[in-house]
Amino acid sequence: MYGFKIVDKLQKIEQDIHRNQLNYHQRRVLVSKEFTFDAAHHLHDYEGKCKNLHGHTYKVIFGISGYNDSRGLMIDFGDIKEIWKNEIDIHLDHRYLNETLPLMNTTAENIVVWIYEKMADALQNLDYKGARVEFVRLYETPTSYAEARLEWMDCE
Repeated sequence: MYGFKIVDKLQKIEQDIHRNQLNYHQRRVLVSKEFTFDAAHHLHDYEGKCKNLHGHTYKVIFGISGYNDSRGLMIDFGDIKEIWKNEIDIHLDHRYLNETLPLMNTTAENIVVWIYEKMADALQNLDYKGARVEFVRLYETPTSYAEARLEWMDCE
């Protein structure tokens, strides 16, 4: 046997744990959330297969940092999902990227910066303490990705 034990009693707020005990620390932490989308595009001024219309199943990974609130939460994962769904994914999933994104060559390098900017702008509208985008990684294939990082975005 593994010593599995069913919980005798669930903790209750203000009875077993007090609100001032919910947040364990005051340090910056990073949370990450992943999404996928399917899209078509083609590249301009490029000699290779990607100059032709083709598609990918992209994967996006966000790294968002900030400070915990009194409950011990830095950001609600559901809020990240809502930003993705309402502000970013609507321009990407099952779309022709050359048509739905701003005028650009739809390389992974350009798209990842656009995604970074959209998430950074959206976070400014939420009331999370010090929340910022640390990185966005965009996989175009399972083994190829482009990345945008805070230190690169702020120093330009």
